Amino acid sequence: MAHTSIILRVELNHEQVTFGDVAAVISQAGGDITSIDVIRPGKDSSVRDITVDVTEAAESQVVEALKERTGIKLINVSDRTFLVHLGGKIGVQPSMPIKNRDDLSRVYTPGVARVCTAIHENPRKAYSLTIKRNTVAVVTDGTAVLGLGDIGPHAAAPVMEGKAMLFKQLAGVDAFPICLDTKDTEEIIRTVKAISPIFGGINLEDIGSPRCFEIETRLSEELDIPVFHDDQHGTAVVVVAGLLNALKVVGKRIETVRIVVNGIGAAGVSICKMLLAAGVTRLVPVDRDGAIVNGGTYPYPMWQWLAEQPQVEGVSGSLKEVLPGADVFIGVSRGGLLNAEDLQTMAPDRIVFAMANPKPEVDPEQALPHVRVLGTGRSDYPNQINNVLCFPGIFRGALDCRARRINEPMKLAAARAIASVVTEKELNEQYIIPSIFNEQVVTKVRHAVIEAAILTGVARRIPPDFR
Repeated sequence: MAHTSIILRVELNHEQVTFGDVAAVISQAGGDITSIDVIRPGKDSSVRDITVDVTEAAESQVVEALKERTGIKLINVSDRTFLVHLGGKIGVQPSMPIKNRDDLSRVYTPGVARVCTAIHENPRKAYSLTIKRNTVAVVTDGTAVLGLGDIGPHAAAPVMEGKAMLFKQLAGVDAFPICLDTKDTEEIIRTVKAISPIFGGINLEDIGSPRCFEIETRLSEELDIPVFHDDQHGTAVVVVAGLLNALKVVGKRIETVRIVVNGIGAAGVSICKMLLAAGVTRLVPVDRDGAIVNGGTYPYPMWQWLAEQPQVEGVSGSLKEVLPGADVFIGVSRGGLLNAEDLQTMAPDRIVFAMANPKPEVDPEQALPHVRVLGTGRSDYPNQINNVLCFPGIFRGALDCRARRINEPMKLAAARAIASVVTEKELNEQYIIPSIFNEQVVTKVRHAVIEAAILTGVARRIPPDFR
């Protein structure tokens, strides 16, 4: 169950209650006191800040219990998660101080004119003389925010800020949130193109399907900087990384396993494409209306593309009808679709990646006794399939070699690099994917991405460590 930390500012009437009474009220309501700060001491009354660890379900119970107790005045309730968001989570900081007129003349007028002229004469110098070489735009319209859906650009901003923080902390990439107040595909494309000169890459985020496909495709074709829709390709990269290691654990080969992918939206399509690129020969894509079959006709271009691939099976049916005999189940759909009995119809040594959030396609506690390897999108179970393993290293590599785009070989190279971080000695059913804080992840992904970019001809620069 999800926990949170709240800070309760309370005033105690010492004639009516003691602090022990307060602690008892909080404990009985389901809270656990972790720290106490005296804000204003006094003989007759005092004010204290009490930090309480509590489940989200019990938070309101603690608050109401304190309000009802005579002698306790609840002044304020602060959620620590909200507190860290006050004023936003990122900022802009100069790379050098401006202390005098000489500094000013070099960074601004009149000295800056010489730099502007140099870039005008040779636009490629923007990479060396501006922030372009290390800056990524995190672009959203707020229509498909994970677990929240269409909440709009204002409400999506905290997610984009958080992503910018991860870019910086994990890979040293400067990222900035761009939250667009439009759902119009053409307007989004036009706007991103218009702001692109200052950015070295574009990370599309939380844009609804199927518009996200056209937006990414068009921008990739019409811009000369890498464009990456993380909800699609980041998920796919980490899924394939986890699968490569899971197959080692169970002793199966990717060329022979039968894989069912449920949820053929943005992430599901990209997962299917990467699986095919990785060598999968028996693939069953499934959506709400059932399996997408080889030779079928479908309204969405990406579904139709899948139906034309020879590796896609021709057997129709619902998820539960096509699951029997599968070696691998990958879910990027919605919770509660399968149970333990369904999993038992799969082939022995089952691999299940149930990644719907917050409720997976099958309850992990039900699944664990019946599978060899279980992965989820959650942090409270082993093998979390998390996009954070992917995008910092991919963009670090793409920026360092000034890639024109991020292509399929670069994504597959990133997946293999992530998988390689887990050594043969470490690899087991509970550990197929590294931690996001493992410092080797970004380093290895960066190297693999640059190598693939050079080999496929999309790199415009050879970094010094590759010469």
